[in-house]
Amino acid sequence: MKKVAVILSGCGVFDGAEIHESVLTLLNLEKAGASYQCFAPNIDQFHVINHITGEEQDERRNVLVEAARIARGEIADLETLSADEFDALVLPGGFGVAKNLSDFAFKGADSTILESVKRVCREFNHQQKPIAYLCIAPALIAHIHTPGTLATIGNDVDTAAAVNTLGAKHVDCEVTEIVVDDNEKVISTPAYMLASSILEAATGIEKAVTKLIEMA
Repeated sequence: MKKVAVILSGCGVFDGAEIHESVLTLLNLEKAGASYQCFAPNIDQFHVINHITGEEQDERRNVLVEAARIARGEIADLETLSADEFDALVLPGGFGVAKNLSDFAFKGADSTILESVKRVCREFNHQQKPIAYLCIAPALIAHIHTPGTLATIGNDVDTAAAVNTLGAKHVDCEVTEIVVDDNEKVISTPAYMLASSILEAATGIEKAVTKLIEMA
């Protein structure tokens, strides 16, 4: 049985991990016969968003504590994640990737990423273990992988330009499809960057997870 690590960035599309993408990832990992363990950084969220109004709230929340909601409490601090113990890695999307795991939401092509995320992803990459990046998570690819690594966030022109400027090679992709860089063992799919329904998101995520297990 393949063991897969999953990095979550909070709980909720506007300030954390996209919940549908996260659950679909876990569901499809089990369907593929793999086991998984969720991880998240033990840091404060960049901010907290009211998901009804879209307005910022005057409160603080912890990324690990919030991500534990999705993982039903079965989660560990990202600092404890070692690539030695797993066969593959997945990063679901949501603004938490671009606000908590990195500052891509604010700085785009000038963004940086959390050191613990960079360390872990590079460990998997150096051990030639596959990584799947969903939704906005492919914005991290250039920070981790060799220049020119294939990536997709769908077809948004400005976001794609930022991904290219960072050093990855963006490929336009339909919501139900995936982009694979065989050399780097990197898989990406647009998910809710393009999806207008949970079914559309599910199709691409299922293909990404299936490919991930195949490559592992």
